[in-house]
Amino acid sequence: MLDEMERRFEAMPDAMAVRRCTVEYVFGTIKGWMGATRFRTHGHKNVATEASLAILAYNIKRAIAVAGVGPILEAIRV
Repeated sequence: MLDEMERRFEAMPDAMAVRRCTVEYVFGTIKGWMGATRFRTHGHKNVATEASLAILAYNIKRAIAVAGVGPILEAIRV
C-alpha cells in the first residue's frame, strides 16, 4: 500500500503541492474555527467519529455560506 502511494507520488510530484493547498486549508479552518487543536477522545473509532463531526459541521457552515439559510432549510424539510 505504501509502495503504491510512493509510486503515484513520484509519478506526479506537483500533486502534493496542490493537495496541501486544498486540504490543509480545510483543516486549518476547522482548527481555528472550532479551536480543535487536538482530539479530545482516544481510540481510532472515537477519534474518527470526532473528526467526522467536525468535518460535518464545517460542511454545513460552508453550505450555508454558499447557498444561504433559506435554501438549506428548504432542502432539510424535503
